[in-house]
Amino acid sequence: MNKYFLAVFLYTGFFLVGCGDSLVNPQYALKLPEMPQNWETILGEPRWQVEWLNEKGQKETATIRRMGIVEVSLPPTWASAVLAMPFWPEKGISPGMFKPAGAIFPFDVSGKTLLLSWQGGVDATFFWELAKAAGMAADATAGRAVDRMPQNFNWPRFRELFDDPSLNEEVRADPWLADWQSIAEKTVQSGFDRRRLVPETRGTLQVPVERGPWFGTSPFAAPLVFESAPIFPVRPSGDTWVSREGLLRCNTETWILLEW
Repeated sequence: MNKYFLAVFLYTGFFLVGCGDSLVNPQYALKLPEMPQNWETILGEPRWQVEWLNEKGQKETATIRRMGIVEVSLPPTWASAVLAMPFWPEKGISPGMFKPAGAIFPFDVSGKTLLLSWQGGVDATFFWELAKAAGMAADATAGRAVDRMPQNFNWPRFRELFDDPSLNEEVRADPWLADWQSIAEKTVQSGFDRRRLVPETRGTLQVPVERGPWFGTSPFAAPLVFESAPIFPVRPSGDTWVSREGLLRCNTETWILLEW
């Protein structure tokens, strides 16, 4: 078995037994992370779309303000993920355009609180991508896809990778440079391989806008400030930046600027 796929659910079970009444009332208040100052300065306070699986394994969604309180009931005997996507409807920014915060239960539990973080958003996204890839593979074949469900993934070991200086330096600095959908699909097919954690290939596009600073949708990304004509790194699927000028969306072929 791939060393990143262990019986994590056993760890989960021991954890929850140690939590006393967690098995009886597995409800946790969510604590959101601090917003990146650049986002909040330009966009203001966001709303959050929160997604999780309840104790029956059914997906639930809630929309909250930062100061809002939401409690989630989670499956008590296996690992699960919670995503929190910031969005600004008054700015034309819908859930999913900006990278999410998140957490992996039970590893991010503190008492009766589930601590969401920006790094946890990467983990939770990878969790959902693994689940989707494993489900598709299971529909197609009777192979090892079930063994490679995210509930069986070694999340503590995975998180240690981002403290390892031998991991790709760019991905350590900004994990959202990697293509987590592709990594999940390959992981389900042949096991986890850290060598796949490399930046996704990007092209460039010159856009006649102000020189910045422009802020991307990743909370880890440094702002772009151009000394001459702005040339943005772009993916075929598209990228988004914001500045005091407006909301810029572009791919390798075209762009559109929505001024505030």
